Amino acid sequence: MPIKPAYRYFYPIDWPELSASVRFDRAGGRCEQCRRPHGETIHHLGDGRWFDPLDELWRNDRGEEIDWPAYRDYAALKQMKVVLATAHLDHDPGNNRPGNLKALCQRCHLRNDRKEHRRRARITVLKRRALGDLLNGPYPD
Repeated sequence: MPIKPAYRYFYPIDWPELSASVRFDRAGGRCEQCRRPHGETIHHLGDGRWFDPLDELWRNDRGEEIDWPAYRDYAALKQMKVVLATAHLDHDPGNNRPGNLKALCQRCHLRNDRKEHRRRARITVLKRRALGDLLNGPYPD
């Protein structure tokens, strides 16, 4: 996942190498949460179940092997290209300890960051409201 230019200086200079070592050396090119393989186009059902093309079996969203889906479930089949990113588990880009970094696919990365994204969105709304109060007076009831 590309780093926004405004946040680039929060990351260490060797971030590309550090990220690659987490994703490919430590995780072996698979998501550390659900085992989706980097660079592969996978088939999924939207509820966390997906077909692992490397092992030729179905997995759940925790990467565990599961039974093949029922025939009627195949109507919801979708495709997705998997891209691994290195996630900071505590959302601090300056904390690059190995225990704080995890190789995650886009689905797991968004799930991991959900609370932090909601927190930041709430702060943004409150800042805009405060700025509106400051410049335009309070909001009408």
